[in-house]
Amino acid sequence: MTGEEYVDSDAAWAIAEGRHGDPFSVLGPHKRGSDWVITAFVPGAERLWVLSGKKVEEATPYPGIAGLFTHRQPRKAAYRLRASGHGTEWEFEDPFRFGPVLGEMDEYLLGEGTHKRLWQVLGAHCITHEGVEGVHFAVWAPNAERVSVVGNFNIWDGRRHPMRRRGPTGVWEIFVPGLTEGEAYKYEIRGPGGVLLPLKADPAGFGSEHPPATASVVRRIGGAFHDADWMAARHNHNSIDAPISVYEVHLGSWRRAPGDRMLSYTELAEQLVDYVADMGFTHIECLPVSEFPFDGSWGYQPVGLFAPTIRHGTPSEFRAFVDAAHRKGLGVLLDWVPGHFPSDAHGLAQFDGTALYEHQDPREGFHQDWNTLIYNYGRVEVKNFLVSNALYWLEEYHVDGLRVDAVASMLYRDYSRKAGEWIPNRDGGRENYEAIDVLRAMNITAYGECPGVMTVAEESTAFPGVSRPANWGGLGFGFKWNMGWMNDTLSYMQKDPLFRKYHHHKMTFGLVYAWSENFILPISHDEVVHGKGSMLAKMPGDGDQKFANLRAFYGYMWGHPGKKLLFMGQEFAQGAEWNHNQSLDWHQLDLPPHAGVQALVRDLNHLYRKTPALHVNDCRPEGFEWIEANDAEASVYAWLRKGRAGDPMVAVAVNMTPVERSYRLGLPAAGKWVEVMNTDSAVYGGGNRGNMGGVKAEAVPSQGRPYSALVTLPPLSAVYFMQG
Repeated sequence: MTGEEYVDSDAAWAIAEGRHGDPFSVLGPHKRGSDWVITAFVPGAERLWVLSGKKVEEATPYPGIAGLFTHRQPRKAAYRLRASGHGTEWEFEDPFRFGPVLGEMDEYLLGEGTHKRLWQVLGAHCITHEGVEGVHFAVWAPNAERVSVVGNFNIWDGRRHPMRRRGPTGVWEIFVPGLTEGEAYKYEIRGPGGVLLPLKADPAGFGSEHPPATASVVRRIGGAFHDADWMAARHNHNSIDAPISVYEVHLGSWRRAPGDRMLSYTELAEQLVDYVADMGFTHIECLPVSEFPFDGSWGYQPVGLFAPTIRHGTPSEFRAFVDAAHRKGLGVLLDWVPGHFPSDAHGLAQFDGTALYEHQDPREGFHQDWNTLIYNYGRVEVKNFLVSNALYWLEEYHVDGLRVDAVASMLYRDYSRKAGEWIPNRDGGRENYEAIDVLRAMNITAYGECPGVMTVAEESTAFPGVSRPANWGGLGFGFKWNMGWMNDTLSYMQKDPLFRKYHHHKMTFGLVYAWSENFILPISHDEVVHGKGSMLAKMPGDGDQKFANLRAFYGYMWGHPGKKLLFMGQEFAQGAEWNHNQSLDWHQLDLPPHAGVQALVRDLNHLYRKTPALHVNDCRPEGFEWIEANDAEASVYAWLRKGRAGDPMVAVAVNMTPVERSYRLGLPAAGKWVEVMNTDSAVYGGGNRGNMGGVKAEAVPSQGRPYSALVTLPPLSAVYFMQG
């Protein structure tokens, strides 16, 4: 037999030319009449043998097609193949003899777009299948005519491992025996009309090559954690009642190793975790760690949403970093970017030759600000991909929360667009209903599947109910960045103190809407890039006054209702704007003013954490009361912070002029009020002017209160008094 009676000539040529859309219907063992026929395509093979048990039988070459062989046997049996050609011989398992890995339930959920844990079925998994070890690959490409997995293991030849299409799901899969962790791979996709696309990285791959290389890498993602105590209690650390002070970090430039090398996750697990714990912060927030091709995007243009960037190590090493933070009592938050993705040829753009993850119409699917593509949120598979990705980081890596980037760009169809450049929703409005649905679904899934986590929205508009529960009509986030507060306060701080009285209520306006959301006060990376200068450089005055202004601002911020966030370097008043290509300027800590600011932030964090009045009611109006909001002439602000019944109250007074003031401060209770914070203290680099440890409230009415004390407000400073 020559094989032609078993394999149709058109099918044979389609296999040999990599055109066949259903290779498993031809290749591998198939019942033909009373016999079983094995068909194998092995480019480069001149001869082929079938090894079954102790039997070794030579297969028959298919006429006219090099590398295609058939072999007839009387019964179905396990086998291996041995090939020879060009002076060499090799033996291997035939991937086409193995049955499907994905089950009917997987197919059903994939087709419906409701598979919560998409990463468990898509991507590359090291498994044992039908008694053989190897890697299972699965990818969604519904409009492809043929999909193959390629890598060094098959000379990047798409004819060698074409995949099996799984019915109407649009998913393709193959089990490749003999592969192990560390194997680089991509998908070769033949799109509609037979167009061969650029090789694609795996959208659900768990690892990547080091940039600028762009292949996915087979990685195991399981592993042991040692953070049971943290996980059992983390709801206490992430609630609106908790002290939350976040240290935002770009892992690649926080500190560099000798030779200007980026630190590994293993090194960060020691150096960064120890530093953040010592500084009194409660959470580390990492700029995006999902794999990204371009360093200059800081991770905000991700391609591998399921892969921790290899720049710092493997998935298991990233897991160990999170574990180390937990064992030090620190939460870990990740920046998550569902708002857009880059158009890199190896990424999601035109993934199967069509607008699969994105919109076809650029009025819906292109971000002009960032030259990136927008997900088609209305497509159930895309929604499933994003929601499942959020759950992946929370479940597989024990991450404590996600800060969602650029939420405003998702909520509005006309975001940063002129008239005629956008398409209204079905009601003629600007709200993006589909994106809103994705965000709600993400929050419902995150909080429902991983109790105790937190989600945070970077949202710069007045969209209602961002941090209201989804079942109350909100988006369902736990917290929202207070961008209005940030803009107003930094605008005020940059003014010469002489003119601040004309802008006095920029510092009070945040209290008008402070309880409309659960707010985090963010002084983030966005405030120290693109020519905006460092926090220190924003401050007016000479050298000493710049430091005093910054200390006063931090004192104001930590006394203000809302959780706290600082970007790395701001805690020691780095002089230069942040540069992602180099380490922070740690040498500046040799200078007393910088070391003083660092000591202040450390002490503010510890005071904030141990003082219920300063954090319990961060998000409730009963925790705040103005003492003096209107003294614009003196540029003085004063307020009370209150915790639960019985917690000592804290009075905060801030002087935003370079003039020392003796100031009568109205207080709600008589007795001793201890000065627990003074940003003008000498240990912080100040002039050491203050109140000798505290004041005594006397029965002299002031500012609408029955008691008051004459307090010293040092120039450009904040002082806190706690009820003694």
